[in-house]
Amino acid sequence: MPAFATQLRQLRTARGLSLSEVGRLIGMAAPNLSVALNGKQDVRASTLDAIATALDAEWVLVPREHLAEIQRIVAGKAQGPDRAAPTSVDLLLGDDHG
Repeated sequence: MPAFATQLRQLRTARGLSLSEVGRLIGMAAPNLSVALNGKQDVRASTLDAIATALDAEWVLVPREHLAEIQRIVAGKAQGPDRAAPTSVDLLLGDDHG
């Protein structure tokens, strides 16, 4: 099964939706949706958009040089930047300049 189809299946499962439910949400019969998601049929971008919307998700292109990092973050094995941590400017200026 292609990696994209695997990701869709995992997200669908995490959202608690059956293939039939996703098909109903996007107006596509479950067997046709299954064929499309398993790479046995070309899928239009509008269909992918509809599936993403049904799964409360977005589909994006990730440059290969960032793929491993994104996969770790999505898998919960890494974290994005700590937005609460002081920046280098904060550290340089110290507390008495804010």
